[in-house]
Amino acid sequence: MKTFSPGEDTFIKLCLFILTSVAAAFALFWLRPVMIPFILALFFSLMLTPLIDAQKKYLKFPKILALITTLALGILILVVFWLVITSSISQIAQNVAQYQQKIELFLNKIIAMIHLEKFGINIKQLTAPFLKNMGENAGVMIRTVINAILGIFSQGFLVLIFLVFLLLGKAKSAKTTNRDWLEGERRIKRYIGTKFLTSASTGVLVGIILHILQVDMATLFGLFAFILNFIPSIGSIIATLLPLPVVLASPDLSVTSATLAIVIPGTIQFIIGNILEPQVIGDLLDLHPISVLMALIFWGMIWGIVGMFLAVPLTVIMQIIFSRIELTAPIAGLLAGRLEKD
Repeated sequence: MKTFSPGEDTFIKLCLFILTSVAAAFALFWLRPVMIPFILALFFSLMLTPLIDAQKKYLKFPKILALITTLALGILILVVFWLVITSSISQIAQNVAQYQQKIELFLNKIIAMIHLEKFGINIKQLTAPFLKNMGENAGVMIRTVINAILGIFSQGFLVLIFLVFLLLGKAKSAKTTNRDWLEGERRIKRYIGTKFLTSASTGVLVGIILHILQVDMATLFGLFAFILNFIPSIGSIIATLLPLPVVLASPDLSVTSATLAIVIPGTIQFIIGNILEPQVIGDLLDLHPISVLMALIFWGMIWGIVGMFLAVPLTVIMQIIFSRIELTAPIAGLLAGRLEKD
């Protein structure tokens, strides 16, 4: 049997690791219809387990009753989300003509301010086709959004099935003593719990501010701020910019109110996301910001928008696994931003 030198052995292991990683990424992409609901159910089970344990400990509920009440609460929250989104979409569909008039008034203001006719630019002629087809375009957009929401909720049924079996299985099985699993579970629970509280605070504050400033669909934008805050880095930016078209299409808003509708939510996102949240989480994740950004891109390519939501927890799990294997330990250090050599 041929023997290899230490250098050759390391090189072979590295090549095998790269091939295995590529194969695993392809498998995750190909199996995403099953893997996404399962991983979502796994993370939801981590979130709901403390609530179930609290009902058993303080309310003396049986395991099955605690599970049923927790699932009922989760379904109720999803129904509320569904009602808010569908009512907002219905509001958009009913007010397409009004938004068309508001956008036309806004464009007329711009034309009056900068006098583009002097340069031979006819803005009305350029924007006429867009305004004429706005109703049709809005209908296409609404149908697209509804189909996307229905797709999410159709996956939600599979998530619910996985979640029930995971919670039932966890209730019957003995507690694990595996150190790696316990560390990963502790870090992910802490991250999800902190993210939920900060995202909820952000969503409530943004919704209240926009409602006070009389911005249309303030509740929907607050809900989007809550949801998008789970996407690292870019989620808060998207949530801040989402109300911009509605604000610009609302001539009833003064310049001051329109400015505040963008500046105040952006400030809230910055303070909570960049000052308060890092203080609470601290070094719990042990991930470099560049690693988080790369994870966001990688998981977004494989699993789309759901992958972007799960990018940080999945990368934390990968880092824990890599840190326990000698060959991949440097990769774990790289994810944490530790480049020094021993």
